[in-house]
Amino acid sequence: MERSKLIQLVVLLGLAAALAGALGAFAFIKSGIYNVAASKPHTKFTFYVTNETMIHSVRRHASGIVAPADASAAQVTRGFCVYETHCVACHGAAGVARQPWAGGMEPQPPYLLDATHKFTPAELFWIVRNGIKMTGMPSWRDSLSEEQTWEVVAWLEASRRLPPQTYVRWRKGLSCGPPIGLPGPSR
Repeated sequence: MERSKLIQLVVLLGLAAALAGALGAFAFIKSGIYNVAASKPHTKFTFYVTNETMIHSVRRHASGIVAPADASAAQVTRGFCVYETHCVACHGAAGVARQPWAGGMEPQPPYLLDATHKFTPAELFWIVRNGIKMTGMPSWRDSLSEEQTWEVVAWLEASRRLPPQTYVRWRKGLSCGPPIGLPGPSR
């Protein structure tokens, strides 16, 4: 067989395999075989693919973000209040469980006690600002200012160095005021 005919055959076989793969994927999608119920956990393969995709996407998109050098105590306190208002229901905190309904989400929202070990401040900022598709993690871009987002990151960074019961103590002792974006009580 001539070399050019062999090359044509290999190319045609490659195209046929790609077409067969695309048609198989289309048939799989249209068949409804894959169970999308949140009551069933992802398969290990699905979790691996989506988790790795998320991690690498966050790293890539956050690469140009420059985090502030240090946060003040006031910024950490304000970050606690933002976290208390918007985040603790899904993510919990040291000594504070997530709301029971968060357990019905798939994937379940992670506890953020070790988030600062997995992500840099810039990456955490990006996640809070943009959310994560198909996880229930919303984008807070339209609800929180950049300053408030950095305050949440400051809280997450500081909380890993605080005693575990700090969140519960602050929750009882601090007055965070009305939820951000809502008016205070009328007098």
